[in-house]
Amino acid sequence: MPDAQASDETRRTPGIFPSSINLAQLPWWVLVLLLMGVALVYAIASIPSYTDAFYFIVPGLKITILASVVAFAIALVTGLIVGLARISPNPIAYNIATFYVEVVRGIPMIVIIIYVAYVLVPLFVGMVNGLGNFILETSWLAFLSALGQKLSAIDVKNINPLIRAIAGLAFGYGAYEAEVFRAGIQSIEKGQMEAARSLGMNYFQAMRYVILPQAIRVILPPLGNDFIAMLKDSSLISVLAVRDLTQLGKLNRSRTFRTFETWNTVTYLYLSMTLLGSMGVKWLERKFRTGER
Repeated sequence: MPDAQASDETRRTPGIFPSSINLAQLPWWVLVLLLMGVALVYAIASIPSYTDAFYFIVPGLKITILASVVAFAIALVTGLIVGLARISPNPIAYNIATFYVEVVRGIPMIVIIIYVAYVLVPLFVGMVNGLGNFILETSWLAFLSALGQKLSAIDVKNINPLIRAIAGLAFGYGAYEAEVFRAGIQSIEKGQMEAARSLGMNYFQAMRYVILPQAIRVILPPLGNDFIAMLKDSSLISVLAVRDLTQLGKLNRSRTFRTFETWNTVTYLYLSMTLLGSMGVKWLERKFRTGER
């Protein structure tokens, strides 16, 4: 009887929210972010200093997204190749891949970007120039003289800083993606490979049709998180004077001396991209967890 009276009294107690809602569990941080976003959008639309900062900085959004997407695509290919080499029984392939992974992961990303841009890219261009000169100087390669002239005429000074930046990001993140692929492939039972080989598949066919499709389900969330991390690390390419969001933010600060408006706008744009990326990663996780197609 006392329990029944207590429940009746609880039902009669007035309240704004239903008793089943736990206010402590509500995502208040989402509400705070939405309010901040609405306030900043209003400021951009109505305050001239914010409007000016936004229209000056927003073209960098295209460069940031372009650099991140292209660099991540290259890093995925590099990571897959290096990851396969990391589990290869071939000692030469294994040691080269391990050397690359351990060295790159031990260097700050900003140093990698600068090193690739000003050391590896000029070195590569010099090798291409040497190949072109070799073609021109070799008589039995005369039919490739047009190609040789083009290769020898490449000038490292004409290499776009954006290309150098993409190469740096891809080179740096390739090592991280290699470890993601390695871990994903090794998470698949060895019996899967043995079964594929017993069906007459060679090693590469077994990887392509049996192992990698299963590994993708495992590694998709960390790959998505790495893309978000690259999106944020793309701000480091501003050291090469690439006109991304961060670089345009620096330029706007220099020309207007408005620090508050400039970096609020840059922060809002980066945060919008990363939150959308996080939502996409969570959606993919749910999709693959439930087995949807």
